[in-house]
Amino acid sequence: MARAIRFDEYGDVDVLRVEDVQLPAPGPGQVLVEVRAAGINPGEAAIRRGFLHERFPATFPSGQGSDFAGVVAELGEGVEEIRVGDEVIGFVDTRSSHAEFVVAEASNLTPRPDGVSWEAAGALFVAGTTAYAAVRAVCPREGETVVVSGAAGGVGSLAVQLAKLSGATVIGLASEANHAWLRELDVIPVSYGDGVRERIEAAAPGGVHAFVDTFGSGYVDLALHLGIHPGRIDTVIDFAAAEKYNVKTDGNAAAASAEVLRELSLLVGKGLLEVPIARVYSLDEVRDAYRDLERRHTRGKIVLRP
Repeated sequence: MARAIRFDEYGDVDVLRVEDVQLPAPGPGQVLVEVRAAGINPGEAAIRRGFLHERFPATFPSGQGSDFAGVVAELGEGVEEIRVGDEVIGFVDTRSSHAEFVVAEASNLTPRPDGVSWEAAGALFVAGTTAYAAVRAVCPREGETVVVSGAAGGVGSLAVQLAKLSGATVIGLASEANHAWLRELDVIPVSYGDGVRERIEAAAPGGVHAFVDTFGSGYVDLALHLGIHPGRIDTVIDFAAAEKYNVKTDGNAAAASAEVLRELSLLVGKGLLEVPIARVYSLDEVRDAYRDLERRHTRGKIVLRP
């Protein structure tokens, strides 16, 4: 038996529970991984609440979780390039990584590089590939200025760094509490709220060329008011505004591959990309972890450790 997170109906965090389940067995082309860390994400909370029922319906009882890192425990038939005992980073599309063991496609795994902590590795996939796709979509170039909303959040904290690696000047919208951290990354911090447009314009006298929105709440409109072309605006959350204004919505699905995950993990291992870890919770504390996440005020990622 193994422990895993389950819920039987849509609802608040109170529907989440830890349950003993049969140890899953890997099929052909699959691998059983003992999970050492698994990130949690806003999309999982939205699915659990039923907000995404039309797009991503749940089948009950449902598990949850996509991100994970761990140690290979068993190989399915036909898996040859991975060995039992390998340390890996991976992802699943089966809502099952918030557990002690997870079965994943071997093609969705990449080795954990030296220098990448279990927490950073386990939290990397969803936020990392979302940030990667969003920054790639707006194509920041050296000498240009790009704005990132929610710049201290799970996705935003990675997006500002990836945009910096392109050579662009980056403005990060965040609370005052996160300004010192953003400055350490050579990102220009700007407080959100009333007057944010004027503060951005003051910080970017040469104009703003691209905008990555990781937060919603009107930032697509703000980007357009700043004079940015719709083709260089990407939102990973405000799909209604994207449809209205024909801006991009590239996110996790646009970069969900082991190749991108490997590229990101190597950047982390080389010290070129930091995965900020806000807090670490045990599986038994999953409700507290999601309460924390849904306040939307953490810097970086929240992680479960089975």
